[in-house]
Amino acid sequence: MIWEHYGEDGALYESEIKDLVELRQAMRTPSRNEAGLELLMEYYSQLYFLDNRFFPPNKNLGIFFHWYDSLTGVPSHQRALAFEKGSVLFNIGALHTQIGARQDRTTLQGVDCAIEAFQKASGAFNYLKENFSNAPSLDMSAASLNMLVRLMIAQVQECVFEKVILLGAQSDFLACLQLAQEAARVEEVYSLVYQTMTQPHVKDYVPFSWTTMVHVKSEHFKALSHCYAAMALCDCPPASDADLPEHEKAFLQFHVTPPQGPDVRLLLQDQEERRKLGKAHLRKAIMRHEEAMRIHSLCKILRKMDILQEVLCFAHKRSLGKYSEIDHEEDFFETADAPDIHPKTHQRPEIKSPNFSKVKVTDIFHRLGPLSVFSAKNKWLPPRTVRLVRGENGFGFTLRGDSPVLIAGVIAGGCAADAGLKEGDYIVSINGKDCKWSKHAEVVQLLKVAGDEGADVGVITLQYSEGQSVVDKKSSAMGPGVAGGGSSSGLLKSNKENCRKTVMQSKGASSLLAWGKRSKRSKSSSSSYSLPFSAMGDNELAC
Repeated sequence: MIWEHYGEDGALYESEIKDLVELRQAMRTPSRNEAGLELLMEYYSQLYFLDNRFFPPNKNLGIFFHWYDSLTGVPSHQRALAFEKGSVLFNIGALHTQIGARQDRTTLQGVDCAIEAFQKASGAFNYLKENFSNAPSLDMSAASLNMLVRLMIAQVQECVFEKVILLGAQSDFLACLQLAQEAARVEEVYSLVYQTMTQPHVKDYVPFSWTTMVHVKSEHFKALSHCYAAMALCDCPPASDADLPEHEKAFLQFHVTPPQGPDVRLLLQDQEERRKLGKAHLRKAIMRHEEAMRIHSLCKILRKMDILQEVLCFAHKRSLGKYSEIDHEEDFFETADAPDIHPKTHQRPEIKSPNFSKVKVTDIFHRLGPLSVFSAKNKWLPPRTVRLVRGENGFGFTLRGDSPVLIAGVIAGGCAADAGLKEGDYIVSINGKDCKWSKHAEVVQLLKVAGDEGADVGVITLQYSEGQSVVDKKSSAMGPGVAGGGSSSGLLKSNKENCRKTVMQSKGASSLLAWGKRSKRSKSSSSSYSLPFSAMGDNELAC
């Protein structure tokens, strides 16, 4: 492709090709840490450069990119480079989940790291869902990605609940209410994940063990919410007169529907009324614990997880023990059904999209030249070399811009015109020195040094469609590019990648048209070098 499109010997780029192959091989088995993430991000950014360098918008190169679905192992392939980008994004999300799962969540630092990792995982999957379409893989279908985003958010919410336990005193009334509402929120998001997993387009893709685990967690956290409600009512002493207004306000917002019985103020001050409502909450908690254990027993894979079995049994026994403590023989009343608890969280999950600018990347094929000109979307005539010898009136042309420098004008009858230079040509070399990345002043100096002996100037001429005006040609030729040593921030911000839309530049037409204006410094530049250069002191486009 290097020879076919750029007219350069591919053997000269063996080092770059080797670096790309090694990077692609390394990113297939990244380490499960920040270094592994940086490797994936680097490769993803290089794909952006490769797409612009070698993949024309309207031409299929016939290169297949392969992927094996993470949950089913079903192979998929597609010719679009966007499919490779999507695969890397999926792996970025998956690696974040692995990092989150490996954290020690018995410490605040571990919980915070897990929250951050799961939020970034949700961001990667969500970014993939919003920017890629028509992927043949089930992993990258909109339904599957939507499920994964919700699953990551649910895990964040579970970590927030664990953080509240680590921070709060469970003997405090308001703290117990907060734990109950946090648990209700976790139950709510896991219920949403379960509903998503059982949809027609997803249920055959997600393993039964996953669906069962999510269902178990939904029931488990619903039970915990009622258990902590009972602890607030039965284990915490009635509020003092000073604290009563705050407790009353919190309790009014605690239930989805008001509980049966006396008003809130009387309920909070009467120990017996608190015991009755607490008993109702415990009864509901025990029922939900037993349902979680029943669902768990249906999955052979989950039955082998001893830790999960222990957690469920411990929570169930704790609720049973608490129920026995507050159950009196003289209770003749029928335990009312406790209302559900209003879900509430003090830390809402955040979907964090990938930050591609965090990893600084240099285009591997940087030597081919700035992407503003040397890209797959542009076409040009074969490179040619012209011999320029300065005449009495100079070389007879004017220059504009940097990297590469453009021949903005050719004087009729001058040396440049006789040698075959044309307006719109780009200077790519002078006396064998590569000038594709050279600044305007550097090219001027090389020509000045050549003097009367003349110089061999390598140029290329872009091809334009019929009917394109001179102004349009200049706008196209002088369009802003991507800095070879810059970052890849802003990749794929709005375009659907698999639809093969060209990544557009951000500069407007007004700034491009300004290139056609003659510089105020042209007279001094011409007299200084005895050349009719219109040298620009401050370049308007920094490539």
